[in-house]
Amino acid sequence: MDTEIGSGDCLAWAARDAFGTLSPYRFKRRVVGRDDVHIKITHCGVCYADVIWTRNMAGDSKYPLVPGHEIVGLVTEVGSSVKGFKVGDHAGVGTYVDSCGECEYCNDFVEVHCSKGSILTFNGLDSDGTVTKGGYSSYIIVKERYCYRIPDGYPLAMAAPLLCAGITVYTPMMRHKMNQPDKSLGVIGLGGLGHMAVKFGKAFGLNVTVFSTSESKKEAALKLLGADKFVISSDKKQMESMTNSLDFIIDTASGDHPFDPYLSLLKVGGVLVLVGFPSEVRLHPGSLSYGSRTIAGSLTGGTKETQAMLEFCAANKVYPEIELINIQYINEALERLVKRDVKYRFVIDIQNSLK
Repeated sequence: MDTEIGSGDCLAWAARDAFGTLSPYRFKRRVVGRDDVHIKITHCGVCYADVIWTRNMAGDSKYPLVPGHEIVGLVTEVGSSVKGFKVGDHAGVGTYVDSCGECEYCNDFVEVHCSKGSILTFNGLDSDGTVTKGGYSSYIIVKERYCYRIPDGYPLAMAAPLLCAGITVYTPMMRHKMNQPDKSLGVIGLGGLGHMAVKFGKAFGLNVTVFSTSESKKEAALKLLGADKFVISSDKKQMESMTNSLDFIIDTASGDHPFDPYLSLLKVGGVLVLVGFPSEVRLHPGSLSYGSRTIAGSLTGGTKETQAMLEFCAANKVYPEIELINIQYINEALERLVKRDVKYRFVIDIQNSLK
């Protein structure tokens, strides 16, 4: 193992600068407060956000930076006021670890949209003035409200990606009532988010069509993930054959792409939800107006809906497709993620490799 830098009892891997290379690091977390849950981390999913902030692509990275916001593990201690967790429980932490708890959005349990800004799980400014550090670490201490119960029997390694990739697509699907059996769903892109949209779509009883620029993804889309159709989006004839056929579209693509061709595939009153981050969205107004169509955006979800999603996945046996890795492989994994060379989510085996 590389030489560790820092001091404290929390082991981690951190980036030191905008090159984004991660290496061993030690630091100290706060003591457990009355509302806190102490979680020994067993697994952490790898999200593209980890690439963005380890490499300072947003321009606000604070180093040393410990990424990771798809966190699961075992509860090892709880504060005196904690009611929903006990030692030994399986628990998770998602993309934020605090919010004001008082605004209209927090009161509606959509804390991700907190009026004062939710505090991100890593690279955020915590209420005590320290910088938050994420799940590429041995343990984490988080207020009970922002922890999730992982249902009994649900594999912890598979639970991790649900806490960002899963909830990012589940939230708009529920908001726009995409859980109606026999309706039709289009999914643009087949990465970490897209494969979860397909899985939720099938669990909801939808007819699912995957759109991709890559023929090589056809077999996995149809056979592994269970999609009903696969369309090459650059094939004009294939696209035209789908005109006015879809009730919903989940667009997970972050690369720049045209929107008018996809909007033409929606039925009257259809909805396209954007969960990716292309550099711009350009479309003709008629693509919306002539079919009374809607285009919407979405981030991750609130605490109440995230817990509901976890319970839905357990009840309906919805499991992400993962590649389990050791922490020592993380720099290679991030490079592969940039190249879209993962099916479909890396998950770090923290408990067996972070020593």
